[in-house]
Amino acid sequence: MASIDAAFLALPASTLADAALSRARELGASHADFRLERNRVATLRLRDGQLDASTDDEDLGLAVRVVHEGAWGFASGIDRTPEAAARLAEQAVSTAKLSRVLSSDPVELAAEPVYSEASWVSAYGINPFDVPPADRLARLAQLSQLLSGAAGVDHVDASLMQVLENKYYADTAGTVTTQQRVRVHPEFTAVQVDRAGGGFSSMRSLAPPAGRGWEYLTGTGWDFDAELAELPELLAEHVRAPSVQAGHYDLVIDPSNLWLAIHESIGHATELDRALGYEAAYAGTSFATFDQLGSLRYGSEIMNVTGDRTVEHGLSSIGYDDEGVATSSFDIISDGVLVGYQLNRQMAAAKGLGRSNGCAFADSPGHIPLQRMANVSLQPSADSRSTEDLIAGVERGIYVVGDKSWSIDMQRYNFQFTGQRFYKIANGRLAGQLRDVAYQASTTDFWGSMAATGGPETYVLGGAFNCGKGQPGQVAAVSHGCPSALFSNVNVLNTVTEGGR
Repeated sequence: MASIDAAFLALPASTLADAALSRARELGASHADFRLERNRVATLRLRDGQLDASTDDEDLGLAVRVVHEGAWGFASGIDRTPEAAARLAEQAVSTAKLSRVLSSDPVELAAEPVYSEASWVSAYGINPFDVPPADRLARLAQLSQLLSGAAGVDHVDASLMQVLENKYYADTAGTVTTQQRVRVHPEFTAVQVDRAGGGFSSMRSLAPPAGRGWEYLTGTGWDFDAELAELPELLAEHVRAPSVQAGHYDLVIDPSNLWLAIHESIGHATELDRALGYEAAYAGTSFATFDQLGSLRYGSEIMNVTGDRTVEHGLSSIGYDDEGVATSSFDIISDGVLVGYQLNRQMAAAKGLGRSNGCAFADSPGHIPLQRMANVSLQPSADSRSTEDLIAGVERGIYVVGDKSWSIDMQRYNFQFTGQRFYKIANGRLAGQLRDVAYQASTTDFWGSMAATGGPETYVLGGAFNCGKGQPGQVAAVSHGCPSALFSNVNVLNTVTEGGR
């Protein structure tokens, strides 16, 4: 088990917290919390096996948030002295006094037990920042060579993002937590250029970003060598494939594609702040409004979706959120019916929903915590049902693999998605790749058409590093697990025709 970085533990976190929280109490704050946070983000980008760009940035600062006379106040800075921490508390209280006249309802926070001197470290083997940069570069170049040495591949793009996140949290109730998370996102893309026609085709690796360390690049959790060795032939088949005929098809959707549909049509739609209109000015609202809790038929009866901030290797997994809430797993959709939302302490109290389910997060010390997405996941069938079993039950359909472009409206209701690879299904068998495929539906129609899900052996944890929300904008990493799934009679578009080409 990895331990929290000694350099972070050496920072005077408790001294700074004591200064900030004591000053907030003196000024009459009914609640105050303090964060000392360090985020280190490194990226590598290779073009045709050669280094194209390299960055290694660190963001280290402190933040104070208060509730004063029923209003939020917030301030952040980089000076790590007790005097500076106390000044941040003063600034946060001043901000709360100004914002009070704009607040229609006093802020209340759902109750939460106190956790004294708690710590948590994510599940990883090797901190990627402990690997010499030359070794990271060499591994990416080695994997790039598996693609660039293949016939029909004209260019290869490779990238790696790695993140080390440390947070110390303390509040006036007595909770104190220290945590460390590591995550990595490797990506490889092969490109074939049509020099005669002026176009190009590309295909990307399916490996999802993961809450893992450097071991992910060397065979733990994903076999990059095997996947990239197969990719050139898959790209060549894609280039030769016929264009799809638009119409209605049964779709078998692989987890490498379905995770994104979950993110956009379920994950965002069941954030309670969005459903209550808090994000209307920027990120939109939700068709899944609060008055429909317990009654909205979200999908078919085999649809069961959970939010989980604890799952191993999940990008949104953490021991305690940025409001000092111990994280958990919770139901969002049960037997196709909306039964829960993602909550922070304010949303939980405002709607009388009991405890928060630990969904508060700030992406830097310079930002106030927002209600952010848990690892929202579709549960597999209890039966041992393979992807091949799902395909075998389809007479006329398409097997969808890998994510690509997407579009969804501001209420998370009407959408369309494309993918990396599409295979024609004829009489229960795969019959070669297709091109130019997009599937289109409304959220409830789509999930209502889900006829079967694969078993646990088909379940994969996908996700993204760059979920955006808030003003000013914040990004968060989040995972979505799901099995393969069968959807009946879904509208398929030809993207070339739709584009007027």
